[in-house]
Amino acid sequence: MSEDASSYPPIEPTKFDLIVVGTGLPESVIAAAASANGKTVLHLDPNSSYGSHYASLSLRDLSNFLNSHPAPPPSTSSNGHDFTPVPLAPRPLYSHVEISSFVPEILDDEHSRKFNIDLCGPRVLFCADKSIDLILKSGANQYIDFKSIDSSFVCDASGRLTNVPDSRAAIFKDKSLGLTEKNQLMRFFKLVQQHLGGGENENERISEQDLESPFVEFLKKMRLPPKIKSIILYAIAMADYDQDNVELCEDVLKTKDGIDRLALYNSSVGRFPNALGAFLYPIYGHGELPQAFCRRAAVKGCIHVLRMPMIALLMDKCTGHYKGVRLSSGQDLFSHQLILDPSSVVPLPVISSPTDSSRENRQILGLGDEKRKVARGICITRSSLRPDTSNFLVVYPPRCLYYTFVLCVMMPTKG
Repeated sequence: MSEDASSYPPIEPTKFDLIVVGTGLPESVIAAAASANGKTVLHLDPNSSYGSHYASLSLRDLSNFLNSHPAPPPSTSSNGHDFTPVPLAPRPLYSHVEISSFVPEILDDEHSRKFNIDLCGPRVLFCADKSIDLILKSGANQYIDFKSIDSSFVCDASGRLTNVPDSRAAIFKDKSLGLTEKNQLMRFFKLVQQHLGGGENENERISEQDLESPFVEFLKKMRLPPKIKSIILYAIAMADYDQDNVELCEDVLKTKDGIDRLALYNSSVGRFPNALGAFLYPIYGHGELPQAFCRRAAVKGCIHVLRMPMIALLMDKCTGHYKGVRLSSGQDLFSHQLILDPSSVVPLPVISSPTDSSRENRQILGLGDEKRKVARGICITRSSLRPDTSNFLVVYPPRCLYYTFVLCVMMPTKG
């Protein structure tokens, strides 16, 4: 914090329908939705900028963010009130962070601001995805500039990039596919389109047995070669885990779900006149998304306060129910509901009661302890991996580069 929170003027009013802590994308969407529905909302963030763990940061800011260690909350007292303050414990979301530069003379202060690194990604959005519908419906699109992905490629184990065809015309034009492969792919897509269109006879529909089977088994049944199967599974259906080993796969994609993803991909292609492909991304990084929803929330009356950590929950002494929060400035604020981002955790004794009301509070506060971990890396190249394209998506299937998903795109910074 660049400024002592105790020097901040008191927040008015002191009672709200909802207090939201953290300006990540989920928290910002909730704040915007609640504000749009006439609720009084206070949106807090201990950081000096919007986005929390969904921010887009420069190289220097990224290093500072990953190496920051939140201080434990100070001791609190009830001061004779009818509530008990329960200190919050900081919970780091990143571990084993290693930052190194092999060309420090290039990635110095002068050039570090030329890159925006997404903490949550990079990620792309299907043009026909529900998230895009939400952005349009909420009006948040007024505050975001999107750019389409020009091309998509799949990388094989030898490092070669194979183009992902996004239409029948692209299939015929693709010189990397042989005539037999093109015919197999065309027959497959024809069957999918007939099925989605409600084919009149059994030959034009996928059987219920096949729909419940693993998608990878259905692709094998369709006699698709490994290269085409990899493109469909990982570059179009966007499967996260190695589908070829069904027995060990943590999340086996069923055929019915795979077909739905193919339909989403197909409906995304050409949805917008200035985005001919299936994917979009915020041109200045995913940090633009939470900021856009925060702006929509502010228009509807939401109060935003940055550089203001929350240090404790206020719990009713009689019922044990949530009543409000205590800020690092020492001010107590009250609300009917609270949304808490993952960077803070409530001590277990507060939520260990087996009563239904405590379980309900646990669900509202989102206090589940998620054990999954994701290994990520960021690589900045001197030039594009494809000399003729500067803006494209490369998907690395499992066993090629583990589960890595890299967006190869030069993202300009503002100003």
